[in-house]
Amino acid sequence: MAFLDNSGDIILDAVLTDTGRLRLARGDGSFRIAKFVFADDEINYGLYDKNNASGSAYYDLDILQTPIFEAFTNNTSVVKHPLLSISRTNLLYLPVMKLNTSSSTTGDGTSSGNNKIVGSAVYSGTGTYLITVDSTTFGEGIQVASDGLFEGELLTTNNKYIRIDQGIDSNIGSPAQPIDSFLNETQYIVEIDNRLGSIVSPAQTKVQSPSFIDDDGIASYYFTLADSEFVEQIKTNPNDLQSGQVIAGPRGTCIGFQIKSSQQLRDSTYLFTTLGSTINLNKIAGGGTLDFYYIDTNIVVKGVTTGTSITIPVKFIKSIV
Repeated sequence: MAFLDNSGDIILDAVLTDTGRLRLARGDGSFRIAKFVFADDEINYGLYDKNNASGSAYYDLDILQTPIFEAFTNNTSVVKHPLLSISRTNLLYLPVMKLNTSSSTTGDGTSSGNNKIVGSAVYSGTGTYLITVDSTTFGEGIQVASDGLFEGELLTTNNKYIRIDQGIDSNIGSPAQPIDSFLNETQYIVEIDNRLGSIVSPAQTKVQSPSFIDDDGIASYYFTLADSEFVEQIKTNPNDLQSGQVIAGPRGTCIGFQIKSSQQLRDSTYLFTTLGSTINLNKIAGGGTLDFYYIDTNIVVKGVTTGTSITIPVKFIKSIV
C-alpha cells in the first residue's frame, strides 16, 4: 500500500482485478476488458477555494494535487465512491440511498406495512447493528439502543429488518411526485462476507442464493423489482407522505432484507478467534455484564442503475460459554 505523488502531471494508475488477472492467465486469447470503474475515494471537494488570492487557476489546485492511493486488485479495499457518467445536464440533485430507521411504514413501501423496519437500531450509539449468531446468544438479553439487536439463527423472532430507501432527498420536489425514471433504482447488489452470513427476505419467505462469490469470499446478491420479496417501489400516498419515510423528495424504490448467521459462526468459534475479538456487554434483566466473541464487518448495498451505494456496519456476536 502506498500513495502516488500527484504534485505534477495527472497520473492514471490502472490494474486488473483478481478476476481479470485470472482470465488473463488462461492465455487462450479470450481475455477482453469489458468493464472499468473510476473512483475518487481520497478526494475532499471541500478544498475547492474560489477565494484564492492567486486567481482561478488555484481554486482547485489542492484537489488536483491530493496524493492518491495506488491501485489495488482487492475489491474489498477500494472503490467506495465510484464516479458516474451522466449525459443529462439538467439535473439539480442526484438520488441517494438512506437507511430507513422508522418503526413503521403504514403501507408506504414494503408489502406488509407492519413494524418490521429497524428502529434507530444502533449499538451504544456507534451506528453498528448487533447480530446474534445463535438463539442462546439472543436469549442472553443484551442491552442495546432501540432495536439494534438482530437474531441471526431462527430469524422468526425478529419483527424488523434492514431497509434502504432510494430517492431525491431534497424538498425541491414533493414526495407525491413520481421520481424520474432515469433516477429510479431498479437493480441492487448486496455484498456480505459469505463466511459470516447470508441474505434472507424480510418475511423470511425466501433464502436467497448468492449470484456470485469472489476469491475473497464476498458474496454478491443481485435483486431487481421482479424480486418483490426484497425490492419494491415506494408508494406515494398524498394523504400519508411522511409516515415511515426518510426521503424528503420524490421517492424511488426500497430494498429490505434480514441477515442469517452462517452455520460456521453458530457451531464454531474459529472465525471469532481468528478474525475477531471479545467484548463485554450489559444485560437488561438483573443487570450485570457478559463477555461475547464478536466480528466486525460491513454489508454494502449498491444501486446498479444509479451507481449510488451505502455501507452498513454490523457486528456478529456469540456468547462465551
